[in-house]
Amino acid sequence: MVDRDFWRRHKRKVYVSLGLCGGGYILYKFYDAYNKRFSELERQLADEQENDELLKAQMQVHFENIQRIANTMTLPHTMLYLSSRVAEELDLLHLTERLIKGKGQTSSSEKLELWDRLKILSFTRMVLSIWAMTTISLYIRIQVNILGRHLYIDTARDLEPEDADLIDRTDEQQFLASADFLSSHRMPALISNMQAAATEVLRGKQLRDIFNSSVLDEAIMQILNMFMSMGRPHHWVDYLMPEDVRFPKSVEPSVPAVSNSDFTKLDQLMVETRLVLSSSEFGSILEMSLRKVVDGVMEDMKGNGNLSEGLPLAKLLPRVAQISPLLLEEPSRNKFIQIIQNIPEVEVFFTLLYTNMSTS
Repeated sequence: MVDRDFWRRHKRKVYVSLGLCGGGYILYKFYDAYNKRFSELERQLADEQENDELLKAQMQVHFENIQRIANTMTLPHTMLYLSSRVAEELDLLHLTERLIKGKGQTSSSEKLELWDRLKILSFTRMVLSIWAMTTISLYIRIQVNILGRHLYIDTARDLEPEDADLIDRTDEQQFLASADFLSSHRMPALISNMQAAATEVLRGKQLRDIFNSSVLDEAIMQILNMFMSMGRPHHWVDYLMPEDVRFPKSVEPSVPAVSNSDFTKLDQLMVETRLVLSSSEFGSILEMSLRKVVDGVMEDMKGNGNLSEGLPLAKLLPRVAQISPLLLEEPSRNKFIQIIQNIPEVEVFFTLLYTNMSTS
């Protein structure tokens, strides 16, 4: 009877206590599960961060290796070929020999014509060498960075050939070989248009006219700017690479590959390269690089005499002609290529290009 009365009086408290204990146990289980899940997420996040850091380190090493390949293998071969083609197509020796041998035998009008041709061709050779060296060195770095990124991603994913359209050795060789397109196919057209720009800028410049460093700098930049502004926008890209009819007429930068059975991996690499060359970001990099190279040329020429005070154009022409071989020298000794590589904006541009980020 006592137990029954006790239960009646205290059963509410017992139920409440049991409810609290049960609820506490459930809350504990939820809390424990939450802690375990949170700890698991923390471990996963740490693992992902560690993997990201490892990937970044690997990409940095690969990026540096890619730059070395460009500087020690691809660029030396291309520059050697370019140098020989410029020397072959713009040989000034025949003009200077005719002027020397013609003393006392050549009429005044003939002599003036020879000097005028020597003036135009000397400036054409110098400015063409500036432009070709700058664009080719940048073009090759675009190539190796695009190719390196593709190869790295293929390797990092560890894809089998049936799982993806991997770059084969033949595509890679053909892609890199396209760096010789200017020297092999477009040199006559480049010379013709550069000579037209030089002729227009130097029209009326007499052999007795005094050229100091500022006048020479202005003439070089005017020829470059006139050449770059000829024709349609980005017309100069056609000197560096072919406009293959197999390529899509309209390819968005974000979608470099298209659903076309004839559109190969090599085509994709070439399209990506053309898109970079035609971008406003690269246009700024090229303009900046040309300006820096011209500054380097002016420093070199001022160091060889009293250009600051000024020289008659006739006496300046030999120096103008002699700068071309230095501009096209082997990359390890070429200070002008080094000038381009040391521009901070150029380094940032190629880092972003390699990581496939926006360069804007």
